[in-house]
Amino acid sequence: MTTNPITTKRTSRVRYRVVAFLVAMAAVTYLDRVAIATLAPQIMRDLELSQIQMSFVFSSFTLAYALFEVPTAWWGERIGTRKVLTRIVGWWSTFTIATGSAFNHASLLGIRFLFGAGEAGAWPNAARTFSRWIPAQERGTVQGIFFAGAHLAGGLTPALVVWMAQYLHWRAVFAVLGSIGFIWAAAWYRWQRDEPTDHPQVSVEEAEFIVTNRGGGGAPHSGGRLWGRLFTHPGVLALYAAYFANTYGFYFLITWLPAYLEQRRGFSAGELSLFAGLPLILSVAADLTGGVTTDWMARRFGVRAGRVAVGCGAYAAASVAMFAATSAASARTSAVLIAAAAAASMFTLGASWATAIEIGGRNSGVVSAAMNTSGQIGGILSPIVLAFLVDRFADWSLPLIVMGGLYAVAALAWLVIDPRKPLLDR
Repeated sequence: MTTNPITTKRTSRVRYRVVAFLVAMAAVTYLDRVAIATLAPQIMRDLELSQIQMSFVFSSFTLAYALFEVPTAWWGERIGTRKVLTRIVGWWSTFTIATGSAFNHASLLGIRFLFGAGEAGAWPNAARTFSRWIPAQERGTVQGIFFAGAHLAGGLTPALVVWMAQYLHWRAVFAVLGSIGFIWAAAWYRWQRDEPTDHPQVSVEEAEFIVTNRGGGGAPHSGGRLWGRLFTHPGVLALYAAYFANTYGFYFLITWLPAYLEQRRGFSAGELSLFAGLPLILSVAADLTGGVTTDWMARRFGVRAGRVAVGCGAYAAASVAMFAATSAASARTSAVLIAAAAAASMFTLGASWATAIEIGGRNSGVVSAAMNTSGQIGGILSPIVLAFLVDRFADWSLPLIVMGGLYAVAALAWLVIDPRKPLLDR
């Protein structure tokens, strides 16, 4: 008598463990990514770097991330996200540790470029995993939980790194943080499967529920038509515009926000560790509520209304808050308004990634990657534009005005998006 490798336990909820694994990955991602902003003053001092040079260090990571994002997502669609995410986390952990070995500007640029090349594809491969494991009606909520884990880690990182730096040199801090990812990669590769029907702990009932409700079945499309539609589909182009604004603002938070609070607003070291992390801490609540809200509205009013109302409304609120931050008389009020604007922009993430999966269908990984790549272009420009504006005009308000304008454009872009119109025929 043969034994079915799939257990018949009706209480199987393995898909939620997959979500927990990916939330942990997101947390480690931001822990490693955000640390360099907090340690930037020590790095600049030891390596004798200017503010402009440090801005290029920040952007070298993002440039590589953008270049390798779509190819790595395509790779995940071909060989499976279990293998690809294992490689991604192992690679970026190696170069987090290697950051501590930098000895001049060129070496730091090269290491951070390779860091970005390795981390590229993490988000779209997570989205691809969700598209195979999570029923459509749960995706906005799950994406919100995913980003909440990332932003919670990012929000706590400044305080954690400030504490570690009291006892360790900045080089040792990178060594400690980088080692965590190897534990995740080993556990993920051993436990995960690309399809719920292949996992020995998934019940027949759970596997059937997932497969029946996930949509986008079949093998991914390939060829010139796929790549052409990535540059002509109106909804996808609008997603690019909105996500450009989101990531442009986010990279301000994880690169130059500490310097803004210290140099423009005069925060002390104690206040700095609190207010530099505040935007990402508030974003945790925004991620969770945004994901739940978009799923609830999609069920109640239809998928387009559920996604567009969240995207358009939240970016409009972010724009208003960011413009208000530029003219706030109180330093703390300005910091809180920046945090509120950031949280409002992150409120859209559940809707954004759920929409990328819905439009992408079989090619959800590639569409997610293309959207995220547009965001990384914003991330490349963000620290460089800020450094040049401040250097040229000596006015820290100008970068905030730029971000407020981009959020307004994102709100308008969402009016064009319709998740019901797929990239290609399914």
